[in-house]
Amino acid sequence: MKRVIVIGLGIFGFNIAKELFENGFEVIAVDKNREAIQRIRDFATKAVLADGTDKEIMDLIGIQEEDLAIISFGEDLAASTLITLHLKQMGVKTIIVKAPSEDHALILERVGATEVIIPEKEVAAKLAKGLRSPNVLDYLPLSDDYMISEIAPPTSFLGKSIGELQLRGKYHIEVIAVRDILTDRISMVPAAGYVIKDGEALVVLGKDKDIEKIN
Repeated sequence: MKRVIVIGLGIFGFNIAKELFENGFEVIAVDKNREAIQRIRDFATKAVLADGTDKEIMDLIGIQEEDLAIISFGEDLAASTLITLHLKQMGVKTIIVKAPSEDHALILERVGATEVIIPEKEVAAKLAKGLRSPNVLDYLPLSDDYMISEIAPPTSFLGKSIGELQLRGKYHIEVIAVRDILTDRISMVPAAGYVIKDGEALVVLGKDKDIEKIN
């Protein structure tokens, strides 16, 4: 399992470290706040009380190229930028940084962040998506147009086969999996004869505007 270094233990950093640790990752948590370190001790492989902007500290921790680094400093762009730059110089290939805005994200990408997360933007997009398309349970954007979405099938779909529904012809979408909501069992690439039942969710691939037409 890949080792993860989480630097900055605010709400976002604490929760991502805890979630990863509980899912079997080796987590090294770093923060200069003693209370933050006390809170994370039971949810990290190692909790380090240190200033993450200090390159010497990063060297002492022994960060390696294959490690995954997550930086979470909220509005402190200077700290996020400095740590990102240090990690890039150390050869770390995967650097994920939390940013408060698109402008901050652009700066962080310029200095070496491989991925920038803007939580407020992502939550807003997900909420708007849920309000606009209540049947969309979850989604993963693939490009500006295409996405993979998990949707609750409309009542009119129940008891019908995927072939009968002609989803490719009518909606220009592909059903790539079916998930049983109760058991979480997944049937990958279901055949045209697969009959959709109550309590199942469809995982579909298609354009955002086409998926929204399924109501």
